[in-house]
Amino acid sequence: MALSTSFTQLLGVRHPIALAPMGGSAGGALAAAVCRGGGLGLLGGAYGDAAWLAREAPIVAATGLPWGIGFLTWSIDATAVERALEYDPRAVMLSFGDPSPYTRSVHDAGALLILQVGGLEEARRAVDLGADLIVAQGTEAGGHGALHGRSTLPFVPAVVDLVAPVPVLAAGGIADGRGVAAALALGAAGALVGTRFQATAEALVDPSVTKAIVEGRGQDTERSRVLDIARGSAWPQEYPARTLGHPYLDRWRGREDELAADPRARQDYQDDVARGAIPPLPVWAGEAVDLIADVPSARDLVVAMAAQAEESLARALGR
Repeated sequence: MALSTSFTQLLGVRHPIALAPMGGSAGGALAAAVCRGGGLGLLGGAYGDAAWLAREAPIVAATGLPWGIGFLTWSIDATAVERALEYDPRAVMLSFGDPSPYTRSVHDAGALLILQVGGLEEARRAVDLGADLIVAQGTEAGGHGALHGRSTLPFVPAVVDLVAPVPVLAAGGIADGRGVAAALALGAAGALVGTRFQATAEALVDPSVTKAIVEGRGQDTERSRVLDIARGSAWPQEYPARTLGHPYLDRWRGREDELAADPRARQDYQDDVARGAIPPLPVWAGEAVDLIADVPSARDLVVAMAAQAEESLARALGR
């Protein structure tokens, strides 16, 4: 028996599980596999690259199942959203930045508007902007997140209470069905899952990244701006990123301003990448990385997570 929630009913999917739209790695094959498993596959549209979208969107659209696309709001313009809407996604997710310039075009196209928030003020504004679904991201999440965010466990129910009756997805530190069950127990209508889907057969990641995630430990993850500064990324400073350990974290931890003012240090980073001393990109990973021990198909993973969530809830109720 599938778990029916306001999220599954709204999106027309079988399971209360959504793929986080991870930039680059959440491509068409991964999103399609999540859709076929009964979840919501969200393409990682990131910066709105037209060529990437033209290559990846048709893959998931061909499933004929509900799917969506996510963007980094601070880095896009209206053209990127309009271009994505031409592929007829069921939903568009906007994260990190002011979504107001794009909300009307999403709704005018008949798509659902998903807004990710990292604080209660953002959640209030998401309601005012007409969000159909809100993602409450806790600080355990891999990748970028709100500088002054809160842990998933206390943050999600606070958002649920604040934005009701708008459905909420929990994000951050969820890597198996027990995490999905916990999200539902907190009042969320489902879970948005990122790091776990990085270690699947369909993810667009280098094998070294997959290996690092499978072998990674939550205690080795860290939230910092160091790697964005070192690699010259334009990410706004209010969004640090959680990654696995990295030599430049050890070298520059607590010295971010000094790093930002040192062009030679940033060149050293590029030189180290070029000679293979460090990976081309940081390994984005959340605190639940300990729970990842294999590399299944994303389709099978969704089904397994949903079954484990049902079993966990039944066990908690003594059934």
